[in-house]
Amino acid sequence: LQAGVQDSFLTFEVYKDEITMQLVDKACKILGVPADVVLREFGEYFFEFCKRSGYDHMLRTLGGNLYEFIENLDALHSYLSLSYQASISFSPVFLQEMNAPSFRVEKNEDGSMHLHYYSDRRGLCHIVPGIIGAAALDFFNIEISMEIVNQTEEEERTGKKEHIVFLVTQNPVFSYKERSAFSCSSQYHADSEKQVENQANKEAFEKAKNTARDRGSSVCPVKKSHWKTIRGIITLGKGKLLRGFDPVYPKSLWIDTKTFCNGLPFHMVFDKELRVKQAGVSIQKIVPGLQTMGICLDQYFRIVHPEVPFTISSIQKFINSQFVFQTRREMMPESWKHRPMLELRGQMIWMESLQCMLYLCSPLLRTLHELEERQMHIADIAPHDVTRDLILLNQQRLAEMELSNQLERKKEELRILSKHLEEEKKKTEALLYAMLPQHVANQLKEGKQVEAGEFKECTILFSDVVTFTNICAQCEPIQIVLMLNSMYLRFDRLTTVHDVYKVETIGDAYMVVGGVPVPVPTHAERVANFALGMIIAAKGVQNPVSGSPIQIRVGIHTGPVLAGVVGEKMPRYCLFGDTVNIASRMESHGVPSKIHLSSNAYQCLKYKNFEMTERGEIEVKGKGKMHTYFLIRNKTATENEIMGRP
Repeated sequence: LQAGVQDSFLTFEVYKDEITMQLVDKACKILGVPADVVLREFGEYFFEFCKRSGYDHMLRTLGGNLYEFIENLDALHSYLSLSYQASISFSPVFLQEMNAPSFRVEKNEDGSMHLHYYSDRRGLCHIVPGIIGAAALDFFNIEISMEIVNQTEEEERTGKKEHIVFLVTQNPVFSYKERSAFSCSSQYHADSEKQVENQANKEAFEKAKNTARDRGSSVCPVKKSHWKTIRGIITLGKGKLLRGFDPVYPKSLWIDTKTFCNGLPFHMVFDKELRVKQAGVSIQKIVPGLQTMGICLDQYFRIVHPEVPFTISSIQKFINSQFVFQTRREMMPESWKHRPMLELRGQMIWMESLQCMLYLCSPLLRTLHELEERQMHIADIAPHDVTRDLILLNQQRLAEMELSNQLERKKEELRILSKHLEEEKKKTEALLYAMLPQHVANQLKEGKQVEAGEFKECTILFSDVVTFTNICAQCEPIQIVLMLNSMYLRFDRLTTVHDVYKVETIGDAYMVVGGVPVPVPTHAERVANFALGMIIAAKGVQNPVSGSPIQIRVGIHTGPVLAGVVGEKMPRYCLFGDTVNIASRMESHGVPSKIHLSSNAYQCLKYKNFEMTERGEIEVKGKGKMHTYFLIRNKTATENEIMGRP
């Protein structure tokens, strides 16, 4: 949220790199570390994320060592492009609809490597050491260090591309026990091999001797070179050869041209000048111009991946990468130009003796729909070509991904709806708690019956506006509403400041209580401070008739009450008892802008730092003579403290 981006991301959604950089920038500021450290840590995490996402076995089979692993990263990108409509990059960072980066690795004599990283996504190169380092440690048990030795921008066909060269040095990670075990294991295998060789020599000699005896001839010592030949075919354990494999080639190629072009229907041979020397039958059918031998290949195709110029030198530089060609629309027959262009994917093989390049490829198709769009058929693909199986399997894979994507979107929609529902619930609860005490409201929500409660001592306050009847007679109703609303907003704020409970408002009458519904020993002090705040707040409310501040009367009494919920449709939390009546009489027999106290309220506040004056005995309707007092001020609290101002 601090980065100014959304707080959730979908797995198969496409996001811009700007979002990535915003997240990285904010992480750097919060953690106080440079961007390359954050990106490297992200690379390590992304590697673990790929493993958890089901790509563990796929990544492990890319190569038997780190060099082969890096060398085949481009092949992984090509595979992933089959599973996703957008081209996905294993390396940096989110699943993006863009060209994947390219990797080229070179071995050095000292055992180090130079890793060339090409990408049109600037600023993400530091993710690569995190990913490669995590893969090296996890898959090959080696620690590596990677440092940038060169950084340039190269002008490619699609624009400028970032070219970073990393120096990769590696050291085995072995504990003391592992080193000892490794040494013992090596010695054991050496001894075992020697024993097997000796046994082989003995068995071979015995066999030769027996054969010679059967033929009646003598046995001569076997030459050393012959034993080397025998050892070359001896196997260990489960068929592992003791010697390296040396292929055997025929003196001449036992396949005719026609069979080759039919058996490999998608292949092309071209020379250094990109002139086509040979092409498979299916590719000739799709690109009729290839039937004219000697045409330039770049007239009919463009290189989609890797992003390199269409020259022999550029192709040789990325000879270990998988190449994706796309037909040029302008070279297709007019009636075919509405079709999507065909893409081919395959490998380049340089034939030194012929000074030509062989492109062994297959059509790059993800679904049966793409096959139909290009008006092709399964029969156009050679039976031995796994592209047939990939199209059919990927059809199911894409359907599963679409279902997964829909489920993930629904999950996100439900999360958002749940969040909104929670917000609305909080608003509803806030409104409910404003009408009823919280514990009472919770009992009603649970369908429970709220029992009436007796409170042995609480303090009740009533207030009203002086000459309110006359004001109503001389003003428009809307003016009265605005006046009362302005006054009640100020009073409501004070209830929060002094933690007293607002019981109700009837016309201009305002009623609060302290010590109900939660009993507290300081109920009288809270209501007294609230009353002082009311007098100050009322001075800020204008009389719509005279334009001067309104005046209010306030009456307070302390005593026992019974409290409970009344009604079902509009339930109200009401107070019952003589204490309510006396508090109301204190207000009605009060003086404008004064706080009228009963003797009970006076006794509760007598020793609580309040200044009070005696009013004396007055005749109270229905109660006879009562000794009352006026509350003047709080001796220790300032006006700001009374009003809850900072």
